[in-house]
Amino acid sequence: MTNKIGATTFTTPSGRELLATHVVHAPRERVFEAWTQPEHLPHWMLGPDGWTMPVCEIDLRPGGAWHYVWRQDDGNQMEMRGAYWEVAAPERLVSTESWGDDSPDTLNTLELSERDGDTTIALTVTYASRDAREAALQTGMKDGMAKTFGRLDEYLQTIDDQRGRRPTTRHHAKAKNASGDPAQSSHARRVRRSSGSE
Repeated sequence: MTNKIGATTFTTPSGRELLATHVVHAPRERVFEAWTQPEHLPHWMLGPDGWTMPVCEIDLRPGGAWHYVWRQDDGNQMEMRGAYWEVAAPERLVSTESWGDDSPDTLNTLELSERDGDTTIALTVTYASRDAREAALQTGMKDGMAKTFGRLDEYLQTIDDQRGRRPTTRHHAKAKNASGDPAQSSHARRVRRSSGSE
């Protein structure tokens, strides 16, 4: 099945996986940049209306950490973090994801494929068990993901081609595991856009 541009589909390839597929009218280098650069993510990875992302920390390397914090208009906050296992710009990104509560961690695999200037985004989320996946689906996450992809559609059109950093060489690196505390790396980059006092 071929996705239409702007549409998001969800399938369950296995008992523990959720696959979200979305097509955007943009080259995959631009999509990968928007997905991995802290100057871009706070503009579109926001979920429901009324949230901002004042903290976006990314150390884009195998074993490097990422950390996002969202803030609602009323001051309520939520955050998640993880570590990168594989970075293969501009076609593949594998990372863990943790909400820091009783929710089990997931392994997220992003794959980008381009054809005729359009990029298919395939995001596979692998849960610890079928029950964990079904519990996540009951939270309304599909609606939130679809809205987020819609914001990405709009934001990609605002990125000027002259600002796009198109890689001249292919970078592919893998980590067998992500140990230690890479969040303390000097390579971590932080963008803070406060919608109120910290």
